[in-house]
Amino acid sequence: MNHYTVIDEKNWKRALHCSIFRNSVEPSFCVTFELDITHFLAKIKEQKYSFTMALIFAVSYCANEIEEFRYRFVDDKIVLYDRIDTAFTCLNKDTELFKVVNVEMKDTIEEYVTAASKAAIKQEAYFTGPLGNDVFQFSPLPWVTYTHISHTISGKKDNATPLFDWGKYFEKDGKIIVPFSVQAHHSFVDGLHIGKLADKLQNFLNKY
Repeated sequence: MNHYTVIDEKNWKRALHCSIFRNSVEPSFCVTFELDITHFLAKIKEQKYSFTMALIFAVSYCANEIEEFRYRFVDDKIVLYDRIDTAFTCLNKDTELFKVVNVEMKDTIEEYVTAASKAAIKQEAYFTGPLGNDVFQFSPLPWVTYTHISHTISGKKDNATPLFDWGKYFEKDGKIIVPFSVQAHHSFVDGLHIGKLADKLQNFLNKY
């Protein structure tokens, strides 16, 4: 498990907002927007990387840079993790069932793509146990170009793990576009932070 710091709620600027959203019937919200992957996709193909693994790294790298995406509830306390790892779905083409694979975040895209690809091949079990708090969840939907997406809800209000999705990419005005979605817990993440992630991620994809 990654290291975390317990937050002193009495002196935390977001304490009031957190408590209000924490008591909501559904404290999570989801936003879908488009990303331009024209440059990124070309580079990934040139390097013969898995597009899925490469994009998981890009999203995790950018989300880790934004503090609000690293807050979680642990033992009824609010904590801030130093780093968040990854958990993603991977389809078994023979059974058409997916497995959930956990992979530690790496410093470089090359390290991550290599480690994630090996882990996905090696793991035979569909599920290896409950996911930890210190992950970003990924569940790509590459068969559909969607404009909106919703998710199953565990019913646990303190489940603050962000969930990232994307759909089938397509050409638009000479660019390659992919629909991308972020589901986050409103106790920690506002629209402002979704906007910061969108900007950071697009900048990463443009410059990689």
